[in-house]
Amino acid sequence: MTTTWANDELDSVQHAEELQIASLKSSGTLGSWRTIWGVRVDDDIYVRSVNGPTSDWYRGTRARQEGRIRAGGVDKDVTFVDADEEINGRVDAAYRAKYGHYAAYIIKAITSPEASSTTMQLVPR
Repeated sequence: MTTTWANDELDSVQHAEELQIASLKSSGTLGSWRTIWGVRVDDDIYVRSVNGPTSDWYRGTRARQEGRIRAGGVDKDVTFVDADEEINGRVDAAYRAKYGHYAAYIIKAITSPEASSTTMQLVPR
C-alpha cells in the first residue's frame, strides 16, 4: 500500500480545474460523486468544503474517512486525514494561486475560517 503520491499524479491533480470526490459509505459502497476544488501543497493534496462542516459531501467523509477521487486522469482510493491547523495558511495560498481568476467572494469563501476548519489531506491508499 502506497501512502504517497507519484509526481505525475500530483501534477495532474494540481493542473485539473476540478476534482471529483466520493466518500465510502458504511456499507462499503461509494456515495455520490461531488465536484470540488483541490490544491497541491508540496507533495500532498488538500481539499476543503467551501460550505464548511455542514456540507453533505464533507459529512460523508466522516463516516469511514475513506473514499475515491478523480482529477486530471488520476482515479485513486484515498483516506481523508484531518489536516493540522498549521497548514491552513499554505493551503489558503494554494487556493488563491490556483483559483485566483475566480471572483474575490469565491476565494474569500474557500479561505474562510469555516472552510478552513474542514481542510483534509488526501492520502492515497
